[in-house]
Amino acid sequence: MSASVLNIDRSDRPRVLSGIQPTADSFQIGNYLGAIRRWVTLQDTHDAYYCVVDQHAITVDYDPAVLHRRTLVSFAQLIASGLDPQRSTIFVQSQVPEHSQLSWVLQCITGFGEAGRMTQFKDKSQREGADRSTVGLFTYPVLQAADILIYQANGVPVGEDQRQHLELTRDLAQRFNSRFGETFVVPEPLIVRETAKILDLADPGAKMSKSAPAGCLFLLDSPEVTRKKIKTAVTDSGREIAFDPVAKPGVSNLLALIAAFTQQTPQQVAQGLSGGGYGDLKAAALAAVLEFQEPFQARVNDLLSDPVALMDYMRMGADRARGAAQDTLRKVYERVGFVTLEGR
Repeated sequence: MSASVLNIDRSDRPRVLSGIQPTADSFQIGNYLGAIRRWVTLQDTHDAYYCVVDQHAITVDYDPAVLHRRTLVSFAQLIASGLDPQRSTIFVQSQVPEHSQLSWVLQCITGFGEAGRMTQFKDKSQREGADRSTVGLFTYPVLQAADILIYQANGVPVGEDQRQHLELTRDLAQRFNSRFGETFVVPEPLIVRETAKILDLADPGAKMSKSAPAGCLFLLDSPEVTRKKIKTAVTDSGREIAFDPVAKPGVSNLLALIAAFTQQTPQQVAQGLSGGGYGDLKAAALAAVLEFQEPFQARVNDLLSDPVALMDYMRMGADRARGAAQDTLRKVYERVGFVTLEGR
């Protein structure tokens, strides 16, 4: 493998930015179906920037060695998912210091109460206790705003649960522009409305989450682990295979899982399995997942087995990202009155 920069002109395309935290040893199925798969599509129509947001991962207790490993694995998974380092700018957040530099400026125009109302801080601080919550967790949404604004992103693909943080980003961009002159593009949400919603296999009434690994399918699970999770997935009474999330949540969850990987609707999958039993349903789900997992895992392993090439990809992305970020930061520093040294 080799990583060389191609001079592809993306200036005529709207810019999009999104990121993912390296907080698990593997992405889960929901990460791919709900976000990353759409990122792959967006790189055909947008000037796409995608990052592993490792700075966000240290707002809570963590192990440095684990973070280091997970960052590398996360970066490899993004490429293995179909993101192309030649067509998209794929990078690690901490390798672009302009994120932190812009974050400080934005913190200085963010109200204390405004930051305190952010859902994530409220939820985590209530769960863990205010005394154990870090200032980094409190200012997390401002750094997230800097992640977006430093690249002058036109759009941000987000789910409904992230809309509040994007609204803060928009507010800060407009506030800065009003006080210091037009500087930032005000990003629009690219809301993911139609996406495969795969629920916990052990509890189809709950969201699939890495915090409940027994019912969560991870992209890097071994075939044996994937087989066991699907084999023991909760189904429903009766034998009919039908898509009815209310009356048959377990069966419907497996149908949705198959549909997500086979370009069908859950109803079409159910029709194709008509007359079969739950064993047939689970066999079809396993086959659909493994058909994706096996080449994906092979690609991840190839990338991780060549750390020099992986670092080349990482360096290429960071260099390209810094080029864009430095342009924005230079303008911001001039607008707020900082004395800058020409040529630096």
